[in-house]
Amino acid sequence: MAHSTELNIQQAIDDSKFSLFHWTLIILGFLILAIDGYDTAAMGYIAPSVAKDWGIVKQDLGPVLSAALLGLSLGALIAGPISDRVGRKRVLVFSCLFFGLSSLATAYAGSLNSLTLWRFLTGLGLGAAMPNAITLISEYAPQRCRSLAINTMYCGFPLGAAGGGAISSWLIPAYGWHSVLLLGAIAPLLLTILLILLLPESVKYMVNRGHDAAKIKQIAQHFISHNISHITRFYLYEDKLALSKTSVGLLFSRPYLVGTLMLWLTYFMGLVIYYVLLSWMPLLMQGLGYQLEQSAILTSLFTFGGTLGILMAGWLMDRWNAHKVVATGFAISALLIVAMATEDSQIVLLGAFIFLMGITMNGAQSGLQTLAATYYPTHSRATGIAWMQGIGRFGGVAGTMMAAQLLAMEWQVQSILLFLAIPALLASLATVFKMTRSSALQPVH
Repeated sequence: MAHSTELNIQQAIDDSKFSLFHWTLIILGFLILAIDGYDTAAMGYIAPSVAKDWGIVKQDLGPVLSAALLGLSLGALIAGPISDRVGRKRVLVFSCLFFGLSSLATAYAGSLNSLTLWRFLTGLGLGAAMPNAITLISEYAPQRCRSLAINTMYCGFPLGAAGGGAISSWLIPAYGWHSVLLLGAIAPLLLTILLILLLPESVKYMVNRGHDAAKIKQIAQHFISHNISHITRFYLYEDKLALSKTSVGLLFSRPYLVGTLMLWLTYFMGLVIYYVLLSWMPLLMQGLGYQLEQSAILTSLFTFGGTLGILMAGWLMDRWNAHKVVATGFAISALLIVAMATEDSQIVLLGAFIFLMGITMNGAQSGLQTLAATYYPTHSRATGIAWMQGIGRFGGVAGTMMAAQLLAMEWQVQSILLFLAIPALLASLATVFKMTRSSALQPVH
C-alpha cells in the first residue's frame, strides 16, 4: 500500500492536520458571509434615511425589501445546480462580483423601481454566495472537526449583519445612506480579487468530475503532509446512485426524498422564528411594557447569544449525534419561548431567556448547514444546501408577514410568542424524523 499510485481523497482530507490552508479557507468563507450579512441587512438600516430623502413613507419600501428576499431565494435555487456542474470556485467568484456590482448600482438608484430592481439582482448574487461557501468548506474540512469549521465560518453572517448596524450609524450622518451601499459594493469587489488568487477549487468536486490528476495533486499537496508525487489517480467512494441522477433529481430520488423534505421543513420553520424575533422583537418588548432603550438591549442579547450558539453547536455536532444536537436545540428553544411568554415582568430573567434562546435557536439553525452537507454526495451537495436555503428563506418572508398580521389583529405579545413555539417543535420533530428515516443511507463525507 505504501507504493500505491491511487489515493482516496476523502481519506486524505480526514487524515490531514488542520493547517494554515484550512484557516485560509475559513477566513475567506467568513469574509464572504460577513459581507453577505452586511448587504442583506443594509436596506433595513438605510430605509428611514431613504424614505426621508425621497419624501415617501417607509411602507413604500416594502417592494424593495421583498425583492431582495425573492432574489436571495432564487439565487440559491439557481446557483446550486450550476455549482455542481461548473465548480464551487467559479460560482463563488462570479456571485461575489455580481452582488458587488449590483450593490454599486443600487447606491446610485434614483427611483423606487430602479432600487427594487437592483436590490433583487443584489439578492440573486447574495443567495448564490452562502451555500457555495458552505459547500466548499464542508468538502475540505476533516470529518472530526467539520461542523465546527462550517459554523465558525457561518458566524460571519450574523456578525456582518450586526456590524452593519454600527457602521451605518456612523456612515449615514457623515456621508448619507448611499455610502452604506457603496461600502457594501467595494468590499465584495475587493474580496473577488482575493478569491481568484487564494481560493482553490474543491478537490472532491474535481475528483468527482474526473479532472486531471496533476491539477488535483497540486491542490492536495497543500493539506497532505507527505509527498504524493507518485500518485497518478484519485478516487472517491460515494453513493453510486449519484452517478445516474442529475444534481436536482437526486434530491427527489427515493433514498433522499424524505430527508430533503425534512431539511426544507426544518429550515423553513427555523427562519419563521428567526425573522419574527429579528424583525419584531424591539416592538414586542415595548408591547410588554419596556422602554425603547431596554428593548434594544433585550434584542441585542439574542444576537450575542447567537454567535456563541453557532460555535457551541459546531463543537457539539463533531462530538455527538448531529441530528440530536439540532433537534434538542429546537426543542429547548420551544421551552424558552414559553418561558419568555409566561415570565415577562422581570427584565433580568427575561434577558436571560432571550440570551439562551439566541444560543439554542441560532445553534440549531446553523447546524442544518452541516446536516445538509453531510447528507448529500459531492455530485449534488451544492444543490442540496442551496435548495434547502432557497426554500427555507420563504419561511423568513412568512414569519415577517405573519407577525405583522397578528399584530394587526391585536394579538397580545404573550400569545404571539407562544405561537412561535409551534414552528420550533415542528422543526425539532422534522429533524428527528429525518434522522430515523435516513439512517439507512451510507454516511456521506
